[in-house]
Amino acid sequence: MRSKAFDVPHRIVILGAGTGGTLVANRLRRLYQRKEASITVVDQDDRHVYQPGLLFVPFGLTHPEDIVRPRHRQLGGGIDFRQVPIERLDLDGSIVHLADGTSLGYDVLVIATGSRLQPEETDGLTGAGWMERVFTFYSPEGAAALGAALARFERGRLVVNIVDLPIKCPVAPLEFCFLADWYFHERGIRDQVQISFVTPLDGAFTKPVASKALATMLAEKDIELVTEFNTGKVDGANGKLISYDDREVTFDLAVVVPLHGGASYLTSAVGLVDELGFVLTDEHTLQSEARPNVFAIGDAAGVPISKAGSVTHFEGEALVENVRRFLDGKPLDASYDGHANCFIETGFSNALLIDFSYDVEPLQGHYPSSLGLPLLKESHLNHLGKLMFQWFYWHILLPGRQVPGISSAMPRAGKKDLPAPAVEGATKQQVATVDRG
Repeated sequence: MRSKAFDVPHRIVILGAGTGGTLVANRLRRLYQRKEASITVVDQDDRHVYQPGLLFVPFGLTHPEDIVRPRHRQLGGGIDFRQVPIERLDLDGSIVHLADGTSLGYDVLVIATGSRLQPEETDGLTGAGWMERVFTFYSPEGAAALGAALARFERGRLVVNIVDLPIKCPVAPLEFCFLADWYFHERGIRDQVQISFVTPLDGAFTKPVASKALATMLAEKDIELVTEFNTGKVDGANGKLISYDDREVTFDLAVVVPLHGGASYLTSAVGLVDELGFVLTDEHTLQSEARPNVFAIGDAAGVPISKAGSVTHFEGEALVENVRRFLDGKPLDASYDGHANCFIETGFSNALLIDFSYDVEPLQGHYPSSLGLPLLKESHLNHLGKLMFQWFYWHILLPGRQVPGISSAMPRAGKKDLPAPAVEGATKQQVATVDRG
């Protein structure tokens, strides 16, 4: 760590200029003047995708060009953007080695590299039928190609399949099913199309309360739910998903959510990531388990909560506070509770909203207070909230602005049957004072 006695600015390096990297960089720039800290953001491209918008592309409700903007333009003044791939990390030397032969030393490293699709890891997925009758909407190109296929689809079985978890925005495949139901009703061919949701989970969602509500909605919309299906092979030529236990699900059109993993170069740093490539992270401080001067945010962080934009937003507040504490030589704040909320588009201009945390299930009530949006209940107001989030994303969330009445902690007001707060002092809440020697 550089000594402030020499008035040398702290060196903060952020890997990834997606949601997490961008909002953290902008929040840190508000916190530190240029003479106090240099902030460098590194990414391999200059293409920032508003990922919630990918869901709407296949149904013609938006277009790829409407949800993509340059990364560098989302970063505030005084933030250095380097567009270059990352080669490897040297945690012992606190150095990031870049593919162009240069390197960046750091006092604090923030890993915000997101998650990457790994369709090649599933046998047959990118083989026969790929981008013909087998698609994914988790990329702009895939979403656009799927839109063309849906427009041609007249009858048959549409299967939406999650290969395995974790994935980005775990409610998105469910939303796709609900929108497909609406879409085919609009075209007057819903009775000609069978829709199946095929998941490795034992229910519709990871949280039991929400899972029960969502399974009921699937049944009401005549969408088949196939559970505990672990996809081992995709046979695009013959239209089959084949599980590891040899179960089969046939399809005429398949929408597959591939395996997700962390950035490949992170594995070069011993002890940094788990078996999927996500950063081993303290779930309450967002500090890496490998080194005290490394933090992780968003999809890159291996914490037990959804990989969703709202999570990244709430994590950002906690992470920036802990970067400040670390640089000041103070104990970290271990109060981040895994707050997450998700709008679930249910079709016909309605949506559901869920709000939860590490320890609290999605509950009925309202968010963020008793006068807010309805929870676990379809409403047009929630649909409008989902649509408005895109403006909020570009103009509030990414610039790192504070929203009055919204904080990283899950609000307790307005919720029904909320359990009493856990008693603090558990082992996972303890944080050792940073060694500054």
